[in-house]
Amino acid sequence: MQIIVSLYLLFWLYLCGLKIRQSLHIMQLEGYDSDKFLNWIENNKDRFHTRNDKIYTIVLIIISVILAVTSPIEKTIIYPLIYAGISIFFLIKNNLEKEESKKPLVFTPRAKRLYGAAYFLLVFDLVLTILIVRWITKDILSYLPVWAGILTVIYYFSSLYIYGANFISKPVEERINKRYYIQASEKIKKMNIYSIGITGSYGKTSTKYISETILREKYKVLKTPESYNTPMGISKIINNELSGEYDVFIAELGASKTGDIDEVAKLTNPKLGIITSIGPCHLETFKSIDNIMRTKYELIENLPDDGIAIFNYDNEFVKKLADKTFKEKVLYGIDNIEETDVFATGIHVDSLGSSFTLCIKSLGTIECKTKLLGRHNILNILAGAAAASILGLSLDEIKRGISKLEPVEHRLQLIDQGTGVVVIDDAFNSNPDGAKAALDVLNSFTDRRKIIVTPGMIELGSIEESENFKLGEYIAVVCDIAILVGKKRTLPIYQGMKKHNFNEDNLYVVNSLNEATEVLKTITKVNDAVLFENDLPDTYDEK
Repeated sequence: MQIIVSLYLLFWLYLCGLKIRQSLHIMQLEGYDSDKFLNWIENNKDRFHTRNDKIYTIVLIIISVILAVTSPIEKTIIYPLIYAGISIFFLIKNNLEKEESKKPLVFTPRAKRLYGAAYFLLVFDLVLTILIVRWITKDILSYLPVWAGILTVIYYFSSLYIYGANFISKPVEERINKRYYIQASEKIKKMNIYSIGITGSYGKTSTKYISETILREKYKVLKTPESYNTPMGISKIINNELSGEYDVFIAELGASKTGDIDEVAKLTNPKLGIITSIGPCHLETFKSIDNIMRTKYELIENLPDDGIAIFNYDNEFVKKLADKTFKEKVLYGIDNIEETDVFATGIHVDSLGSSFTLCIKSLGTIECKTKLLGRHNILNILAGAAAASILGLSLDEIKRGISKLEPVEHRLQLIDQGTGVVVIDDAFNSNPDGAKAALDVLNSFTDRRKIIVTPGMIELGSIEESENFKLGEYIAVVCDIAILVGKKRTLPIYQGMKKHNFNEDNLYVVNSLNEATEVLKTITKVNDAVLFENDLPDTYDEK
């Protein structure tokens, strides 16, 4: 009997471990922010407590109550066999029904520490439960239905152990992060390196890649990879990869609240700062455009007295920041060429890329071509060209760098697999300006049927619904077929499309990107163009 009881406890621990692991994944996706984690739980009750969780808990609670009422002290192998059997059944069922994550859990040192702390709390409660029952009953095996019922309740809420572990470990993690941050900050200040900081509501990652490619024509350049734009992410790159062999360091600076840019700017010690754009991204956390403007300007405030600021003068909010700046500044744009220092004329954008005349007032003009799609990418190129001119590159070097530009993964990346169907991958995040630009690119494929797959835009605060409604309106104008991912979330898009009398026979609403892909397999034809606009993280999945 003791062996069977031990097996039941092992199955129980494993089931709890799976729930803790799932919660750790969500906590990681939410940036280890406990408030965001709790908010996710509040908005995703059916995913926090799955159907299998509920059935498992209800079945075992009912069995425990019946056995505890009828014969709680019955010492028989049947009882642990029942609990062990049901536990292993749901263990197998959960593993078979497990869905693949778009962004899987990464067991970083912090994640390992958090998982270990949560599991310790779980085991502590297990031991405590058994000890209390044993103290009261003197014979734990005789009262198995009682304590097994308690363990079932613990299992149901075991996801919360991650929250507890995150709370407990916060002081330790803050000390570790601070030490790592100081180490990186001191290292870069001692180096003879030209540091560039790039921030903005959108366009910063593309501008980072563009700037690096152009500057490589003259310098050895290190950039922060992908979307490494937080203090810890940037600290990791500085501590582990930045060395004296590099001439230039380019850092993307991200923010979700006031003060974030100040923190990463003090870390990277930039001599050149670029603000690409300001818009309603992350309005949910920033609360207002003024707060976003104030936060992005923290980069300029952290430039040294001889530092240089580069501003996108086409953006109305960035323009306001530029106009109040008294440090040396360079302005770039397409719409206000009379007022800008770096601009483009003769712009031609089609499905193959872009061509334009690059004008740098301090250097002259030159004809340029690029594979990058979309007018907004011309703006990003202008930012990179402005930085290159400040660092002493010639027009020919800048042109050569522009010709070598490749699309950044998931940012208007053109994919032609030879099937006759062209895919435009713009799956990395989405914002009102970017979504419109992506649809403009799709619209440039004049000889193809146009299909969009999108879950819409998020983190836009109070304007999210209205902006998704506008997106729906524009989809109705440009697209022949639309696949909306998430019935609840995409309702405003649907309403916008309906306003323009979009043919509902060509509208599909699905729950996930996997379902959207299955629909595409059945409807796509040779000569179609498919735009994937935004791909939300796992935390936004609708079941």
